[in-house]
Amino acid sequence: MFLENTVNHKEQFGWIEVICGSMFSGKTEELIRRLKRAQFAKQKVEIFKPMVDTRYNEEMVVSHDANEIRSTPVPAAANIRILGDTCDGVGIDEAQFFDDEIVTVCNDLANKGVRVVVAGLDMDFKGNPFGPMPALMATAEYVTKVHAICTRTGNLANYSYRKSNNDKLVLLGEIEEYEPLSRAAFYKAMLKERVRGIDVESEEVPPNTKRSNA
Repeated sequence: MFLENTVNHKEQFGWIEVICGSMFSGKTEELIRRLKRAQFAKQKVEIFKPMVDTRYNEEMVVSHDANEIRSTPVPAAANIRILGDTCDGVGIDEAQFFDDEIVTVCNDLANKGVRVVVAGLDMDFKGNPFGPMPALMATAEYVTKVHAICTRTGNLANYSYRKSNNDKLVLLGEIEEYEPLSRAAFYKAMLKERVRGIDVESEEVPPNTKRSNA
């Protein structure tokens, strides 16, 4: 379990914390919890999210449990470097939607003494590593992987299964479009999709071929 680090004033460096997992696992909830603790301590904190994320509110980071914290929507990772440079802490939600520069931005901020808290999906709907998240996890001092509960088995879930037929990598949605699945349930669901995609041709008699009456 992650424990907030104490600031070492002799070392003017910050650090990176990554909170990752599937949809409905509590990533944003944990991000908000950590940042509100910092705000309560009178630290200067700025929260950012990609401009594409307008599901609940255009200017608020909102969890599925309706907890929220004010944020600044930005079109690209470079904007975070400019706006978060003078902060004690920076929070970034839905980091998987940012460009690859987000990794450099987070490291630059941490090297300047900023605590950087990042939340995002570690895998896309196909079960592949999502965007810059693997690089962020590799360079972070602290990585917390949270889990949802599988809707089909009741076990821990770490996959975000898309129920619709839309193949776009970026598709904002909620419980209508996605459900959290365990490894076993996700494997079976993907296998069923592949089976449905196979075209089974009907048996045909080649032309000019007569059937035997025997």
